[in-house]
Amino acid sequence: MPFDADELAARLQAVRLRMVAADLDALVVVDPANIHYLTGYDAWSFYMPQLLLVTHDEEPVLALRSMDAHGAHRTARLPASRILGYPETWVHQPDRHPFAWIVDALRERGLVRAGRVGYEAEAHFLTVRSFLAMQRAAPEWTLVDAEQLVNWVRLVKSPAELERMRAAGRVCTAAMLAGFDAIRPGMGQHELAAVVAHAQAMGVDGVAGDYPAIVPMLPTGEAADTPHMTYSGRVLEAGEAVSFEIAGVSERYHAPLARTVSLGRPMRELQALADVTAAGLDLVLDGMRPGRTLAEVHALWQEHLRAAGYEKASRLGYSIGIGYPPDWGEHTVSIRGDDDTVLAPGMTLHVIAGMWMTGFGCELSESVAIAEGGVELLTHVPRELVVR
Repeated sequence: MPFDADELAARLQAVRLRMVAADLDALVVVDPANIHYLTGYDAWSFYMPQLLLVTHDEEPVLALRSMDAHGAHRTARLPASRILGYPETWVHQPDRHPFAWIVDALRERGLVRAGRVGYEAEAHFLTVRSFLAMQRAAPEWTLVDAEQLVNWVRLVKSPAELERMRAAGRVCTAAMLAGFDAIRPGMGQHELAAVVAHAQAMGVDGVAGDYPAIVPMLPTGEAADTPHMTYSGRVLEAGEAVSFEIAGVSERYHAPLARTVSLGRPMRELQALADVTAAGLDLVLDGMRPGRTLAEVHALWQEHLRAAGYEKASRLGYSIGIGYPPDWGEHTVSIRGDDDTVLAPGMTLHVIAGMWMTGFGCELSESVAIAEGGVELLTHVPRELVVR
């Protein structure tokens, strides 16, 4: 287990305090990142219906597919009596849903009681059918949106979590540098992605790599004017640019990083954009100090862009930590003008200065931890347009 029982107990207590503030009698957790945060459970079972029930006065109960429940104790810090498995006959059936079985099993244990029960309305793996099955099976529950309750508890990292984030940053740095060493005209995007993926899995200096929540993203050439493009068999050409957006992962903790590489001398417009982007990112990182709001940090970036004749509508970054597919973000804070969250030591963020123009773009980012005196960089790659 990466974390001891005392740390998990503190997390659970923090969640219960928020449940009291939200007037919740129980909480249904389905986000695999949140289940991992509260129990340590880690397996590729999240594509099937599963949930963790948290109450105020009893140990949480993890309910999932029987074949997964059989070995859940190998990663989840829960006794066997608090792990339930629904039979295989409930998988992919048109006339019944596993959440109905789970609710009935919880009721048999006296855990389905009338009251306000929070659920994770924004979780990727809570399907409409799952929610409706739970609603029908538990008429005693008044189901209310928990509004990312566990995610907000995760916002400030413990010292042990910060160590995991630093390890993830080291893996990410190694993976990015491996991509720089390998990239050349004539190679396929898929070949470049393979180099990066190999480095992500291998890790570095005694830190084992873990699989990332997102595949290597490699917007290339004119398509670099659009974020979140992945890769194909397309062959890289001399004179074009490739934007890398990848992450290093250590025991599910993610540290992302973005850089743009020009295959040969960059065109003048790209170099100018990269210079402005790098200077703006420097300015933002210098300004990220405890007590400042994210809106104030975002204003530094916007003022810098306006002075240089550019504009950017999308957010400048977001909170990071535990990640499972399809996302490594925590779904809480964003670096943008309408977010008045105050920066505090222990927060970890991906600050992504992505500029997407027409026919070209430049991405420079850093994963950082907020410290007493400012930011601690988790990734260590020159903050500039790379020329190969």
